[in-house]
Amino acid sequence: MSPSEAQPDPGAEGAPPADGTSAAPPKSSWVVVAALSAAQFVMVLDSTVMNVSITQVVEDLDTTVSAMQAAITFYTLTMAALMLVGAKLGDVWGRLRAFVIGAIIYAIGSLTTALSPNIVVLFTGWSVVEGVGAVLVIPAIAALIADNYEGRARVTAYAMIGAASGAAVAAGPLIGGFLTTYASWRYVFIGEVVVMAVVVLFSRRIVDRHAPARLRIDPLSVALSSAGLIAIVLGMLQSKTWGWIIPLDSPEVNGVPIEPLGISLTTWLILLGGVLLAWFAGRQRRLIERGREPFLDVSLLRIDRLRSGLAALGAQYAVTAGLFFMVPVYLQMTLGLDALQTGIRIFPLSVSLIVFSFAGTRLSRVWSPRRIVRVGQVVLVGSAVLLLASVDEELRHVAFSIGMFIAGAALGLLASQLGNVNMSSVGPEKSSEVGGMQGVFQNLGSSLGTALIGSVLIGALATSFAGGVATSELPADVREAVAEATSGGVDLVPASAVEGIAEDAGLGSADAETLAETYRQAQLQSLRVAFVGLIGIALLALLFSRGIPDVVEGSTAAGRRTPKRGEGGLGDAPGPDGSGDPDAGSPIDVVAEEKP
Repeated sequence: MSPSEAQPDPGAEGAPPADGTSAAPPKSSWVVVAALSAAQFVMVLDSTVMNVSITQVVEDLDTTVSAMQAAITFYTLTMAALMLVGAKLGDVWGRLRAFVIGAIIYAIGSLTTALSPNIVVLFTGWSVVEGVGAVLVIPAIAALIADNYEGRARVTAYAMIGAASGAAVAAGPLIGGFLTTYASWRYVFIGEVVVMAVVVLFSRRIVDRHAPARLRIDPLSVALSSAGLIAIVLGMLQSKTWGWIIPLDSPEVNGVPIEPLGISLTTWLILLGGVLLAWFAGRQRRLIERGREPFLDVSLLRIDRLRSGLAALGAQYAVTAGLFFMVPVYLQMTLGLDALQTGIRIFPLSVSLIVFSFAGTRLSRVWSPRRIVRVGQVVLVGSAVLLLASVDEELRHVAFSIGMFIAGAALGLLASQLGNVNMSSVGPEKSSEVGGMQGVFQNLGSSLGTALIGSVLIGALATSFAGGVATSELPADVREAVAEATSGGVDLVPASAVEGIAEDAGLGSADAETLAETYRQAQLQSLRVAFVGLIGIALLALLFSRGIPDVVEGSTAAGRRTPKRGEGGLGDAPGPDGSGDPDAGSPIDVVAEEKP
């Protein structure tokens, strides 16, 4: 199905009616989804590029790695805190207006970052201004796809958005590595300014079917949701440093470590975040009972299909983040590849992800969304097993490339379905809220994946290295000194640098070589353990797909079948409850009829 190239003008079918109600989705040009996909690509590209450019940025701005890591963390926290706010502003301002404003803010932030003379300016431009722009753009993208496409065209459009996200994750190291090696990291952000300018130019082709709503945003709800998400995400991001439960390298105030009751600050932050979000959910229910507009309609999470889709999306991002944490560690720290070489090794994943995102939309003609998602999840497990088998000091290039290609295929299948599953679970009037929830689950999944795999990797490295040194033929005094130095953990450093570090510490060349080989073997062992952890997360993700629709779109069975409450025909313009029936009740009405 190919959308018509004709774009409706204001007042035509598909434009927002004067009374603010929704009309049927218009037939839109593929230019619309191309512009939205370009914006999505830029949103995801940023952090992946910065991760491989840290060393050069530190040198150019005369700053420290710790300062750069703080900037990266704050960028994530900005999005965690404000994603739901950005979604709500899309309803208040209009989705297209919020998208354009966000794109302009993001471009200003990118330009500030590109021209930054020091870390303070970079922090402001990247971590704050770009983050604010992103929280307006990301929820609006999902909502505007629903406004501009219907049926199979909508499925394909969401697949393109998913492909753009995955391609940005995979291409980030390649783009960042190339520009950092042969030009400057600043050109990445200049390129983002150009892309966002083009996106704004083509935004006039995008139709927003929803007039701005006069809504009162509850300040307490904003504070509770923002503080809760910040606490959880910060706790997860810092778990590799602070420890999950047993304190490791706790933050200090006046030389006193902050570890209440001897428990890691990570635990307390996650518990605090959970309490705040529970308070937030209760607040939303009370607002509804009083007849006031909630900041977020939390009753939407009772829709089985949406709950499963969001959980599967979060699990997908957890696996992706974990994979893209450990693979660069393997390629750069163990094998000694540079950023560009790392990007080239990852490139097969990017190619297959794009190809299978579109293959998934074709498969949806004969397979249900649940089958496609579960096949993708099982294939993802298989790819992790193959990547585990390819881990060695020489890098079995063919096996590793095949593993990355298969992983990309699996992620492409997931990307082809989950966006449409989530957004078609509700009516158009709720699409901004679901877009914001998708952004939150993506953020939480990425943070959790990085935290879990990072903790497993670093913990296994410390254990394996300590054990290797203890059983080595190194002199007793050397073994004792290393055991004492690594009692609080082991730093993740390139294996090739260990011998020099050891010699600088006073070890002889033979002992230094033995220590370096022990560390190299410990790295390989820790990577294998981390891949097992990744396989575990991928297997666990299978539990989250049970509520995804098991009916082929457009099939006779789908046409005869009476949808369950909160479940709908995939790809069709849903009714208010997402069932495909325009006369069906809203999700709130549906929930009210069901037992909690």
